[in-house]
Formats: sequence, C-alpha cells, structure tokens
Amino acid sequence: MILLTHGYFLEDDEKEKAIMRPYVPLGILYIAAYLDSKGIENTVTDTTFSSFEQFKKTLLQSPPKIIGIYTNLMTKISVLRTIAFIKSQPTLKHCKVVLGGPEIRYNAANYLQHGADLLVIGEGEETFFEICNSFQTTGSIDETIHGTAFIKGEEIIFTPERTLIRDINTLPMPARHKIDLTLYGNAWKKHHGYSMYSLSTMRGCPYTCKWCSRAVYGGTYRRRSAKLVVDEMAYLQQNYQPDQIWFVDDVFTINHKWLREFRDEIVKRGIKIPYEIITRADRMSDEVIGILKETGCFRVWIGAESGSQKIIDAMDRRVDVKMVRENIIKTKKAGIEAGTFIMLGYPGEDRNDIKETIVHLKESNPSFYTITVAYPITGTPLYEEVNGAMQVPGPWENITDRDYDFKRLHSKTYYKYAIDWVNHEVNLSRSKNLKEKLKYKGKSLVAQAKMLLS
Repeated sequence: MILLTHGYFLEDDEKEKAIMRPYVPLGILYIAAYLDSKGIENTVTDTTFSSFEQFKKTLLQSPPKIIGIYTNLMTKISVLRTIAFIKSQPTLKHCKVVLGGPEIRYNAANYLQHGADLLVIGEGEETFFEICNSFQTTGSIDETIHGTAFIKGEEIIFTPERTLIRDINTLPMPARHKIDLTLYGNAWKKHHGYSMYSLSTMRGCPYTCKWCSRAVYGGTYRRRSAKLVVDEMAYLQQNYQPDQIWFVDDVFTINHKWLREFRDEIVKRGIKIPYEIITRADRMSDEVIGILKETGCFRVWIGAESGSQKIIDAMDRRVDVKMVRENIIKTKKAGIEAGTFIMLGYPGEDRNDIKETIVHLKESNPSFYTITVAYPITGTPLYEEVNGAMQVPGPWENITDRDYDFKRLHSKTYYKYAIDWVNHEVNLSRSKNLKEKLKYKGKSLVAQAKMLLS
C-alpha cells in the first residue's frame, strides 16, 4: 500500500486550534491525483483533524509499503516523531519513508540521518510516481531517479535535479474526494461564520525577496489556464458549496492577460464565488482592481513588509512603498478589503524605520494587517546573510526555523514592545473619541518606554 500524508495534527496544536483556519493539504492531493492518472493505487490519510496517537493506530492497522510525507516548518517535529515511530515498530520495518516539501532541500542530511529512507527534492509528482512505479515493479527503488536524495553506506547521494513540469495544465485536479473536505468547511463555518476552501492556479514566484523560500519551485512562474481554474471553481461549487475561496498563489495578479481571460471565463459561465488573494502593489492597476471586483474578489493582501523604503530595498522586494500605500487606498475605495503584511526586526532596521512603518499603516489604513518578527528560513538569502550571527536555541530535531534568531540591533523583548507600539499607534489613529485616543496614546508611550528599557 502507498500512503500519502502531511504530518499536521490540529488536535495536538493548541495555538492553531484557537485560530482554527485549517487549509486542505493540496500538495499531497495533487500527488495522489497524479498517481491515480498513472494507475498507481494510493491512499491519503488526512491527519488535520486527528491526533498523533490516532495516526499511530492507523499505521499499525494498515501498514504501508511506502509512506510519502509532505514536510514544512509547521510539521517538521511531528514528521520526525512519525519517522521514529515507524522505525521502532516491527510490523512497519519494511515501510519506506519518503519525505517531500519545502523543508527538505536545505535540511536533507538531517532528515536522512533521522531515519528517512528517501527524499524528494523539488516538485513531487513525477519523482514520487517513478519511486512508486520502481518499487512496485522491482521491489526496490531505482537509485538513478532524478530529484532524490538518500544515504548509501555512509555517503549522502543527491541525484540530478528534477526538471520541472513545463505545462502544469497537464496535471489532474487535486484528488479532494480522497479526504473529507466537509470537515474543513464545517470548521471554518463554526468558528468564522463561513466556509473557506483553497485553490491553486500557479506554481513558483519570479521575485527575489530575501526572506522567502524557493526550495520547491525555484524562481519559476507556471500557471494553469483560466479555463481549468474556473473548472475547478465550478467543481468546488457543485460538490462543496463554498462560501469563499482562498487562492494560495504568491502573486495572483502577476499576469494581466491571464487575469482578463479569467474574468471572461467567470462572466461567460456565471460563476461567482467570493475569493481572497495575495499580490504585489506593482502588479495592481485600476484595470486589475476592476477585474477583481467584477469577478468576486472581496479581499486583497498587498505585501509591504515595511513602511521604510530602506528596509524594503534591503529585502530585495523591488517595490515602492508609496505604490503600496496608493494601491491599498485604491483597493479599499473600490469596495474590496485590503490587507497587508508587516515584518519587524529585519537586519538593519532601526527605530526610525519602525516609525516609517507606523506612518505607512496610518496613511494607508488597511482593512487588516499582520505583524511578524523576521526569522531566517534555511536556504534563503536572508539565512545566508545572517548565518555568521545565527543564534540556535537547541538541537536541530527539537526546533524549527521559527526558533532561529540572529544578532539584531535590539533584543527579542524590544521587538515584542515594538509590535505593541505599532498596534497602539494604529489604534490611536483610528480612534473616534477623546477617551479612546487618550487610552491608546498612553499605551503607546508605555510601549515606547519599555522598548528603550529593554
């Protein structure tokens, strides 16, 4: 038996349970669909609404011959626990553990040394099919399959890089029927009042932001046809009646010709499901905003990361902060919610840069914004840049990249209060009466004082 899973256990994660925004594991569903199209039988075990203990019982009840596990920052620790459990069970001793996903490329040696039998480096469909086909045909896995890594003797072997699938229109739609998708819709409905399902239209991102990982698709941009995307929207509408769709693409509006085709297909077929996207300010325009509005987009996340042009340039974002502000304002004016992302603590950022970020948020007044403190993901240009000043708080197997830190201008405590400062200043600018203004002004001053003391 071939089993696909993703090592994410919502039941074991109190923080994620509180947020309750689960997304369907599209990656393994794409691979499952591809295997189906090639005549390779496979099973998907979706552990999102399960626990690790329940998953162990599943493995023992139906021992797989090959288990493929999608691995990312959030699932790393549970994936390592899964490998350890499989290797400790006599009934699972013949199971081949194959890992793939964005965590793998730059941590290959560590995963192999912690028990993984084989790694899929980069795009997974063709590589995993060849692995399964080889195993079913010969009883072993061909060591010449491109896009893999394994241990032979005491040496770690990397086979030649897998060529990316040129035309992703040839890929079948994700095999959503292999999991209980209604669990996701019901969870969203219960906690947020609406059902939300995810959909992917493209692979890769041609931009060069230093903090962003390109471990799977590199710097490519490949997109499915507008017709196929709308076909998938129609499938979701017919089978699951989503209240909203979340397009998981990095830059949804990157190609304006494609966007017009998408609009034409939506209008022609009369499909209108409210949807949410991420994009860049330099790929927005009055025409684009009009198309988004016409096709049902209700929220656009426009990346900024900072209100300081100095920091945006240091990140290699290649965007003008004034353009970001203008497009947030124009998007809201068109009746579409506009969200944005803020990152504090980037190398070189000082108090004045944070002040500029506050000004940026006050002037643009986004519908929503999130704030994170920058952390270095292994293999990114940011990671390489700060590697000499890296602070690793424990053994690799016990932490994720989110736990990594580096020597900054200020302490972690400083940035905790810096986030408070930003939030209080934005709330101050949005306050409607004197009492509220005084409250947030006081909180802002306290946060600034604590920043200085830290």
